[in-house]
Amino acid sequence: MKFIQLLALSILLYTCQEKKQSNSSSSPQKPNVVFILVDDLGLHDLSYTGSNYYETPNIDKLASTSIEFTQGYAASRVCSPSRASIFTGQFTARHGITDWIGAKTGTNWRTHNRHDKLLPSEYIHNLPDKNITLAEAMKSAGYKTFFAGKWHLGTTGSHPEDHGFDINVGGWDKGGPMGGYFSPWKNPKLENKQNGENLSIRLATETANFITNHKDAPFFAFLSFYAVHGPIQTTQSKWKKYRQKAQDQGIKEIGYIMERVLPIRQTQDNPVYAGLVEHMDDAVGIVTKALQEAGVDKNTIIVFTSDNGGVASGDSFSTSNLPLRGGKGYQWEGGIREPYFIKVPWVAAKNKQRSYPVTGADFYPTILDLANIDLLPEQHKDGISLKPIIENTQSTLPERPLYWHYPHYGNQGGEPSSIIREQNWKLIHYWEDGRNELYDLNSDPSEQNNISEKSPDKVKEMVSKLNQWLQEVNAKFPSKDPEYNEAKAKERHHNLVNKRLPGLEKQRKAFLSEDFKPNATWWGSMTTKD
Repeated sequence: MKFIQLLALSILLYTCQEKKQSNSSSSPQKPNVVFILVDDLGLHDLSYTGSNYYETPNIDKLASTSIEFTQGYAASRVCSPSRASIFTGQFTARHGITDWIGAKTGTNWRTHNRHDKLLPSEYIHNLPDKNITLAEAMKSAGYKTFFAGKWHLGTTGSHPEDHGFDINVGGWDKGGPMGGYFSPWKNPKLENKQNGENLSIRLATETANFITNHKDAPFFAFLSFYAVHGPIQTTQSKWKKYRQKAQDQGIKEIGYIMERVLPIRQTQDNPVYAGLVEHMDDAVGIVTKALQEAGVDKNTIIVFTSDNGGVASGDSFSTSNLPLRGGKGYQWEGGIREPYFIKVPWVAAKNKQRSYPVTGADFYPTILDLANIDLLPEQHKDGISLKPIIENTQSTLPERPLYWHYPHYGNQGGEPSSIIREQNWKLIHYWEDGRNELYDLNSDPSEQNNISEKSPDKVKEMVSKLNQWLQEVNAKFPSKDPEYNEAKAKERHHNLVNKRLPGLEKQRKAFLSEDFKPNATWWGSMTTKD
């Protein structure tokens, strides 16, 4: 059935593209597309977007020649749902992958001993086969398709090669760098070639080789870094560089505060994470250089973004997203706001910032449109093409509500909630107790002033729209846990405040100490040059 569907699509897209080629000359008829997706990168984890600690010269150069969407959002606060939205053009409640694949649900959630009030809802564990993915649409239009890196959208039968990619290097079930960031890694889709080889560099090199070998025909290359997901690792030389930089900038006495659920990092001074970010930036440079050396840089669209906010709580407690509140897993802007760059070589980058709010679901129709491929509105139902405001044929696009749905608890401190953003208004509805938070993002981008009590009519209006949309897409919801124990929940919170919080400060200082050494080989990196 899927084969027949894709065959019909191929014939349709080929016919439509032939007509477009005879009627349009404003842009290359079949531009190449390179999509760079970084895992867990926060909006402010680039020097281009405001960090004075991390160094990302290659990404900065790319961003400076791209259209920058300053209100760019991931479709989810965690990875798998966000990635599914990129490939389907749909919001998470519609495609059904609402949590990272592997997260526990229902009564199994109790095994974490978190003593939460709700039991998280079920979710889909494989990218639904009924979708025509972005890769399948590109392939049907005559593109050679390539995937490298993190997939995390299903098990065997739902890997990249099952959803439209001709070549898959490193994409499989897992969401993290199994075996670490230095070879030998434990990835059945990525051969170990040289001990100590850096994972980000290897994935970029594979992508560069693909570009070189397919420069004479249109290609769609998707580079999906495992970086900067935990466990965070780097080389001794990069750690040393950023430890010294932190010293020179002045190390703050306090690096964490207590957020509502977990401690949260307030400082960008983690030299291990900074080195990991720089490795990823080095890898981006390999890809952009390959495009230039292959002579296809003027005919290649480059997309750069992340799948969720930086990890400020939970996991490796890697970075700070300030002045945005929260981080990966959280319902606030720090969990969903992202770098969102689209380089279109034939579009002048002057006046390149766009303030129109956009999400990961918009990439699908935008890429098709820029590549002169007919849109598939019945597939990318929640995305719209940004081509008109990229090419300045329109000054803006119609206002629309944006939706997020996360009926789960995040490992990083997020709470089960749903979100609607419309114009400058953002409403968060919490499923534990039905309360609402309302923020005016124009005047309060850090979400410090909940004005729900002052604006009851606006709350009522937005809650009504949110509930109606959730009903339309048959969203699933968490349920109350009849075994919830308030006393145990308070005990856990007490331990987080009095044990976990000071322990994190101790770990932070250890990373910055002169004699820090994770192990004898620096996570296996010392067997080769970094």
